[in-house]
Amino acid sequence: MGQWLKNVARLSRKEIFSLFSDATLMILIVFAFTLAVYSVAKGIKAEVSNASVAIVDGDHSALSRRLRDAIQPPYFKPPVDIDRRDIDAELNRGRYIFAIEIPPRFEADVLAGRAPALQVLVDATAMTQAGLGTAYLQEIFTSETLAFLRAHDIQAQLPAIAVPRVLFNPNTESYWFTSTMQIVVNITVLSIILVGAAVIREREHGTIEHLLVMPVRASEIAAAKIIANGSVIFLVSLLSLWLVVNLWLQVPLQGSMALFALSTALYLFSVTALGMWLATLAPAMPQFGLLAVPTYAVAYLLSGAATPVQSMPAAMQPVVQLLPTTQFVTLTQAILFRGAGVDVVWPQLLGVTAAGGIFLTLALTRFRAMLAQQG
Repeated sequence: MGQWLKNVARLSRKEIFSLFSDATLMILIVFAFTLAVYSVAKGIKAEVSNASVAIVDGDHSALSRRLRDAIQPPYFKPPVDIDRRDIDAELNRGRYIFAIEIPPRFEADVLAGRAPALQVLVDATAMTQAGLGTAYLQEIFTSETLAFLRAHDIQAQLPAIAVPRVLFNPNTESYWFTSTMQIVVNITVLSIILVGAAVIREREHGTIEHLLVMPVRASEIAAAKIIANGSVIFLVSLLSLWLVVNLWLQVPLQGSMALFALSTALYLFSVTALGMWLATLAPAMPQFGLLAVPTYAVAYLLSGAATPVQSMPAAMQPVVQLLPTTQFVTLTQAILFRGAGVDVVWPQLLGVTAAGGIFLTLALTRFRAMLAQQG
């Protein structure tokens, strides 16, 4: 066992030197865990932000002014007055996402209990803004109208009033989620690519024959590639979480970093073994890419990073839970945002470890067969 560890350590050092000597890969790693994380977090918004609003106030009453003043940043830009005849033209030009029309005698009809209609026209080509923004405007108008009626000693009756309490992300900031999920994506992609490329590169350059004449076993070569490349990704991902997500983006991290580090190490063990297995199935780098890209795409789309697992078809959900990426996404969200401990996430830790064991067994079996063919 001692000699095995020494051989793995020497081979791992060789793999790390080889990785650091590849300037292209190093630039890719640094970019993926810095600027890519920041740009995805700030460039993709799932909430309403600075939506443009036009308003046609046909009432010019205290209530209509109150509704207008309630439309405020950061969700909406200050409303702009336009003529009623210009509504269609302005929406067609894309100048405004929302056009609100308040009819004449709106306040008088509200006070008289006639339930007047207030029209909101929406440009649904801005899909996220339109869907959520309409709900926001409806909530704003309802709450402001009720407050106005109470100020006039009129108790309007509603079946129920929802009072939401948002946990773990009080302001529902989407970049809290997208930044951490981007780190998960980068870990997955680069782990598969780096280990797989290391195996393919040795085979294409003929250096694998040098390893065959050395007194080392296939398990030592495979372990060195997994440990070396996985260690680099492990270190860079934790630095990215601390420097980019926590300090630069100001995302508060609630849970144990030690537990997240353990989860990341186990996940890296799983996906690096997967990358090695795919590399042993491919005869050259182009074929490896054709295997790696669909594998990553399926893992990402079914992981819960893009769409919650609960929103997937019921028949698919048990199958999705078998994927290590799904387990790691669950681990990341539970630990970093909910502050979950081992007592909560141990099933996911066990699932990731089991998947890693399966992939490692497959990778070693294929790797030994590949070395036997080379020899």
